[in-house]
Amino acid sequence: MIDEFLTPIRNRTWSLVSLPNGRKTIGCKWVFKVKENSNGTINKYKVRLVAKGFHQVAGFDFNETFSPVVKPTTIRVVLTIALAKNWVVRQLDINNAFLNGDLQEEVFMEQPSGFVDTKQPHLVCKLHKSLYGLKQGAGAWFEKLRNVLIAFRFITTRSDQSLFIRITTTHTIFVLVYVDDILVTGCNNEEVQTIINQLNKSFTLKDLGEVDYFLSIQVRHTTEGLHPSQTKYIKDLLCKAKMQFAKSSSTPMTSRLKLYGSDPVENGQLHRSIVGALQYVTITRPEISYCVNKATNPDDRWSTSRYCILLGENLVSWYSKKQHTISHSSTKAKYRSLANIVAELTWLTSLLEELRVAITKIPIIWCDNLSTVQLAANPVLHARTKHVELDLYFVREKFLQNKVLVQHVPSIDQTEDVLTKPISSSKFLLLRNKLKVEDLTTLSLRRAVKANG
Repeated sequence: MIDEFLTPIRNRTWSLVSLPNGRKTIGCKWVFKVKENSNGTINKYKVRLVAKGFHQVAGFDFNETFSPVVKPTTIRVVLTIALAKNWVVRQLDINNAFLNGDLQEEVFMEQPSGFVDTKQPHLVCKLHKSLYGLKQGAGAWFEKLRNVLIAFRFITTRSDQSLFIRITTTHTIFVLVYVDDILVTGCNNEEVQTIINQLNKSFTLKDLGEVDYFLSIQVRHTTEGLHPSQTKYIKDLLCKAKMQFAKSSSTPMTSRLKLYGSDPVENGQLHRSIVGALQYVTITRPEISYCVNKATNPDDRWSTSRYCILLGENLVSWYSKKQHTISHSSTKAKYRSLANIVAELTWLTSLLEELRVAITKIPIIWCDNLSTVQLAANPVLHARTKHVELDLYFVREKFLQNKVLVQHVPSIDQTEDVLTKPISSSKFLLLRNKLKVEDLTTLSLRRAVKANG
């Protein structure tokens, strides 16, 4: 605890001043936490000084609060590229990251409990650096890190602000940033190590070696590739829901289950917390996306937009979410879903171009609705399609530009069905395997990336 107090002192995070007239201080508190390893054992006991950001006043104590975080799809794309090129993926953890961010606003904070200056107890802390808990804390830290990486000749990608790249005639290096957790990979191990050394001079960091446990995701390495899973996270969630001794099920949702929003919930806060946690589990478990989305509002009759996108043989992007309007026909519902996947493919294409990955084949979208396929190739505007007119123009434009192809696939072979409806256990297992979810715990990212139609 003393070291945690001395860290911001050494970092000159604040200075003691008299509180100006008309200004109010924000509070602070000590937060204690047990940091665990991926196997559940205790890594260390942590204590952190946290500002009470809910005391901050907009326009006085803060202005901008936005801070980007890397998209899960971007992480999977970069890992797929690294696997295909046999690059090592290194993991870094920045110590007390937020204390490095420079504050643009004047923020005054009470002196920390237990460490009040006995000679000057009437003074307050004027913050020069950011603290955990401040509304602008994450943004200030990201801006500091961004400026440092730019000084190292990195650029921010347009497709994802949390992905930094440096591509020269001699080497290529990618840096993925999720708050204070960083992944670094590239074609030249010496250059990667140089970047890590440079970052260590700018910040205090821990070099954790090859990626192993990232954002509560365990990463198992094999000769075939990487296998991310959330076993510990799921077990902790089961304990939270008091279901650690419950029987397992072969499917996430029975096809005969009827749910109603009017059904009583014993603990609404716990229910919302568990649904939110399950949404995070879908990062490595795409096959539960539909039932988690269904749990948010079981009463409505809106159609579900869904898709899954493979880069080579690796599943890198998927989506299962209720549409915001009621569709009058299955064709309209499918077409809205088609527009979503075309938009995602457009973004993925842009990302791959920035990463200098050549796309040698036109992406093929497989759709099990023949009317939707025909409408994509030969759009006819009339009263029955006017509700999807904008989607019609967007998809048609990409079709004419040879950016995408839309082809028909029988419903029995449609992989995305696992993202849109409760299905039998036999079909669920078949489709789950097609999604590269090898078993009940692991998503598979394979090393060999072949062209995939």
